[in-house]
Amino acid sequence: MHVFGIVFLFLAAVLPLSLWSITIFGFQTSVATIAVVPVLIYWFLLDFALGAGILAAAIVLLSIAAMIVGHVTTVTMWSLTAILIVVGVASQIIGHRVFEGRQPALVDNPTHLLLGPMFVMAKLFIALGFRRDLATIIQGHPQVAAS
Repeated sequence: MHVFGIVFLFLAAVLPLSLWSITIFGFQTSVATIAVVPVLIYWFLLDFALGAGILAAAIVLLSIAAMIVGHVTTVTMWSLTAILIVVGVASQIIGHRVFEGRQPALVDNPTHLLLGPMFVMAKLFIALGFRRDLATIIQGHPQVAAS
């Protein structure tokens, strides 16, 4: 549920920003790409390997957003953004309430919204057999196992 929620919310955040193209240092890009750069730097500073994984995912999602805005009307893009927000938030709520039995950390501290992608990438790295050091840290948080 974390993965779906975070991916949908990221896409919802960058989709409208992908409408605006700008040129920086002779390169054509979107406001979405510029908006993502400071957060990517933050993730790289927290953990370089996880930041690199998030960068790869961000490139894919920014490309998807660019493709969507290039092929749909503005009304459709805003409708899709609204749907992504609703489904993303619902995924987070269901995941936390049903599977973990607790409220999302960002309810107490909104800055945790920036840590969600890092957490999901860490879980992916652990599942793939990388970064066993992170498994100890993440498993230290009580979670209810899904049946």
